[in-house]
Amino acid sequence: QVQLVESGGGLVQAGGSLRLSCAASGRIFSRYARGWFRQAPGKDREFVAAISWNGGNSNYADSMKGRFTISRDNIKNTVYLQMNSLKPEDTAVYYCAAPPSSVYIGARISEYNYWGQGTQVTVSS
Repeated sequence: QVQLVESGGGLVQAGGSLRLSCAASGRIFSRYARGWFRQAPGKDREFVAAISWNGGNSNYADSMKGRFTISRDNIKNTVYLQMNSLKPEDTAVYYCAAPPSSVYIGARISEYNYWGQGTQVTVSS
């Protein structure tokens, strides 16, 4: 069964850090780009970051640049999101997603066919 499973969410104080993981089952995901999105209560799902299949290219939403880092380990079939200097407005459910493409690292939700169940990140002030 092909699936994405996120982990690493939790409660952290403002200014703190968390590292999210997205483990994939199915070898096909090692050939796909991967992205992170988030959705806060009452808001639309928004793009956070994405990385190409080999990690050679990445893309970030403007508000995450300099604070978040996306990386991947294709041997472990896992993508990571290192989040530093967290702010209360980063509170959201974070989702891992994959497009059926090795190079697409854009922000269009419609391009991502595979989604995880999400992991909650709560940043307290």
